[in-house]
Amino acid sequence: MSDTGAPGGAAASKITDESISVSADDLAGVANVQNVLNGNSSGFVATLPAQVQARVKVLQEIQSEHDKLEAKFHEERAALEAKYQKLYEPLYAKRSDIVNGVVDVEAPKGEAPEATPASEEGAETVKGVPEFWLMAMKTNDIVNMQITERDEAALKHLKDIKSSNLEENKGFKLDFYFEENPFFKNTVLSKTYHMLDDDEPILERAVGTEIEWTSGKNLTQKVMKKKPKKGAKNTKPVTKTEPCESFFNFFSPPQVPEDDDIDQDTAEALQDSMEQDYDIGSTIRDKIIPHAVSWFTGDALEGEFEDDDDDEEDDEDVEDEEDDEDEEDDDDEDEEEETVAPVKKVT
Repeated sequence: MSDTGAPGGAAASKITDESISVSADDLAGVANVQNVLNGNSSGFVATLPAQVQARVKVLQEIQSEHDKLEAKFHEERAALEAKYQKLYEPLYAKRSDIVNGVVDVEAPKGEAPEATPASEEGAETVKGVPEFWLMAMKTNDIVNMQITERDEAALKHLKDIKSSNLEENKGFKLDFYFEENPFFKNTVLSKTYHMLDDDEPILERAVGTEIEWTSGKNLTQKVMKKKPKKGAKNTKPVTKTEPCESFFNFFSPPQVPEDDDIDQDTAEALQDSMEQDYDIGSTIRDKIIPHAVSWFTGDALEGEFEDDDDDEEDDEDVEDEEDDEDEEDDDDEDEEEETVAPVKKVT
């Protein structure tokens, strides 16, 4: 089993946890601005009055103190996250045992669901919670967009998803555990995101497991059969294999060329692909894994909709304010037009 992925080159995408990306040109521009503000450029700060320069120096000292506190914050936050990750693990283990039928449980006292003929049909043979992770992922819009109808047959065999941080908080890894299935030989498919900076994580590269597909079961490819042209000597249909959309493309992340010779359109398309890939991975890590049962039942959507409603209300407030400002501007323009009405020239 091998992993696929590309090393970060000069054209490597820069993606933060907030999905903010910066190109190499942008970084150079930012560096130039920083040089100017730090007084390292061709004399911007040096042109300021001496008293102002002194104040800037004091501001830089304050910033230095702030940066030390910020570094301490990131250090303590990483330790706190590691502490609670260990506390979560036993809960995730219990969840996995129930989902996969390793243990059986009864509903909490007073919360036993009512049995119906439809729900009881074949209940004795049902093990655990069938299609738990498939349903959880399909309920999330970002992940669901990657899942095709063909993928579902394979994802029904998904037993668990786990997330872990890399050493020194330099990224994270997702592990997808599968039971034996007719699609591929792997029992674990992994996706690792390598980050450059633990204070403000910047994506360097992503690496995925190479899937060992069973012959004729590759879900990332489709077989096209084309009829030969009329009059052709070979009358047999021409078979052609083409790549197709699939959730399992997630394990073959976008690759950054090692050379710098790529045009702007290609670079932008690559940037978009890497941002989308990171968005999917971080959604699985931050939303699906911690709250899987809420996504399975659909309860998690209520929280998502509430957040969207809050955003829409904020947008409406801003639009109302802008409309009011536009009306005021129109009134001002009317008043100005009245005051500057043409007047006969006095000679």
